[in-house]
Amino acid sequence: MKTVDSFDFSNKKALVRVDFNVPLNDRLEITDDTRIKATIPTIKKILTDGGSCILMSHLGRPKDGPVEKYSLKHLVAPLSLILGVQVKFADDCIGQQATDLAADLKPGEVLLLENLRFYKEEEKGDVAFAEKLSKLGDVWVNDAFGTAHRAHASTAVIGQFFTDKICGKVMQAEIDNAQHILESAEKPFTAIMGGAKISDKILIIERLLDTVDNLIIGGGMTYTFTKALGGNIGKSLLEADKQELALEILKKAKEKGVNIIMPLDNVCADSFSNDANRKTVDTGLIPDGWEGLDIGPKSIELFIETIKNSKTILWNGPMGVFEFPNFAIGTNAIAEAVVAATEENNAFSLIGGGDSASAINNAGMGDRVSYVSTGGGALLEYMEGKVLPGVAALD
Repeated sequence: MKTVDSFDFSNKKALVRVDFNVPLNDRLEITDDTRIKATIPTIKKILTDGGSCILMSHLGRPKDGPVEKYSLKHLVAPLSLILGVQVKFADDCIGQQATDLAADLKPGEVLLLENLRFYKEEEKGDVAFAEKLSKLGDVWVNDAFGTAHRAHASTAVIGQFFTDKICGKVMQAEIDNAQHILESAEKPFTAIMGGAKISDKILIIERLLDTVDNLIIGGGMTYTFTKALGGNIGKSLLEADKQELALEILKKAKEKGVNIIMPLDNVCADSFSNDANRKTVDTGLIPDGWEGLDIGPKSIELFIETIKNSKTILWNGPMGVFEFPNFAIGTNAIAEAVVAATEENNAFSLIGGGDSASAINNAGMGDRVSYVSTGGGALLEYMEGKVLPGVAALD
């Protein structure tokens, strides 16, 4: 696999698939620029070599063609500021303007194409669409790990039209860090699995049972475990058809000698709102009409004790509804514990993208852990042992 560092981009027009799928507020301002900042080293290496960059990305999930709120033009000013280069913009990704601007691009210049998903052909993996995109550049760089699990036109199909297919720095770092966790994790190894659904995490949990020492389970999925064990969960999130699966996970963990750590208490609310009435109850004792929205203080203490003694930590998924400040206490406490283990116990800590990445970045601690993944679903699928089309296309 060719890498950005091993390739000379002098006088080359690099067509770079980036992941600029960033959150925007109502004023169309970026609220978390982690993904943009992550791609800067790749872009700067190309420009420093004397090459030029044609950047392509998607933003959001537009249903029927161009939509103002999903236009990448909103990213031109902040991207220009971060790069220190005035970024040019093509208002279509395959139209005449894109062709002309790409053809006129000089070494050191950057062109951003309009949202790829304004064309349905992108997500369909259309070969003709991929070929049109390919004509804009001399070499293809894939630096969009966050979409590497999708066989889309720009993330995988396009590779067949290039001799030089290059792995970007984000992609390389993601793969290297995931491999470190899978193949050379120092013990004690603790995985922290949160989020809403067991069904989203079942494959990664089953794979991790072969390598971890401790598996901490938090977030909405805990209530399915609690219910399966005979506890009361009120109106908390429940995957009723996954209760047998929950019990099976507990059984497998016991057989493999994995220490499963579940919440001892929950913070519950009488409605799904930050301002709801709330109280802390022991696990399995949530009253009817109430729902668990965070882990309680005894759980926090228990989880921290395990985390602080760990040498390898994988965290994927929040401990509660962290979007509500009153129910973000558990998630923030875990973030602080992971940072403390990294800094004080020299642990290797990988934050698994998605909500966990948002939580740790929002707390201003992203630079105090070993690595924050930019790809939630892609990281999970890679760690589950699946072949990612966007990675396979680079071979």
